[in-house]
Amino acid sequence: MVADALLYHPALAHWLRFLATTVGRDKLLRTIQYFSRFYAWYLYRTNKPQSAIDPYNAVKKQFGTTRKIIRIGKWAEHLKAASIALDNKSPIDPVLRYLAVGRQLGYAGYLSLDMVTVVDTIGYRKLASAKRLQDGAARAWAAGLICSTLAGVYTLFRLKEREKNIDRKEGEGVVEAKKIEKERAAARIQLISDLCDLTVPASALGFAQLDDGLVGLAGTVSSLIGVWSQWRKTA
Repeated sequence: MVADALLYHPALAHWLRFLATTVGRDKLLRTIQYFSRFYAWYLYRTNKPQSAIDPYNAVKKQFGTTRKIIRIGKWAEHLKAASIALDNKSPIDPVLRYLAVGRQLGYAGYLSLDMVTVVDTIGYRKLASAKRLQDGAARAWAAGLICSTLAGVYTLFRLKEREKNIDRKEGEGVVEAKKIEKERAAARIQLISDLCDLTVPASALGFAQLDDGLVGLAGTVSSLIGVWSQWRKTA
């Protein structure tokens, strides 16, 4: 009876639906990967022996490789999303429309270049251009994240402008105010995630001198946001 209650519990069904998605598994692996990066840095800074640090460096490396493999082909998804955003005929702000296209094209470029380096990462064939391809992938990812960040800032600005025209004493005004608050919360969360993710390509390309502790912690935060978002989608 107890076993049946556990096996058929809605929470378990939700967990299985979450794990059944590639995004869900990727976000979980990403959380562990970046937390391991942070924790390895923390152990090093607190003068722990190398034997204590090595397991976390191994997790960081192996989970990074696993994620690289499961992302193979995902570039096409973002390329399609860019095309849909460009062809969108609904009345949408043109600024947000083109920023959405830029974001998706940036992600598509990042994932396509990253995919090419898989053969080098897994040791099947060494590529002389692997470093150049990885740098190109990081630049494309940074471009996509910058477009997403600008879209988030612009969205918050537009929401603030919309809020000024609301009469909260009327029923429709109250409903609109609640809608704006919901949109603002979503925009803020996405903006935080984008800013955290920007630390990764910025550090890799040398645009900012960020240590593994900060990058690992920022990556962990954005990964947890991704886990939470995917968890809600599979509810």
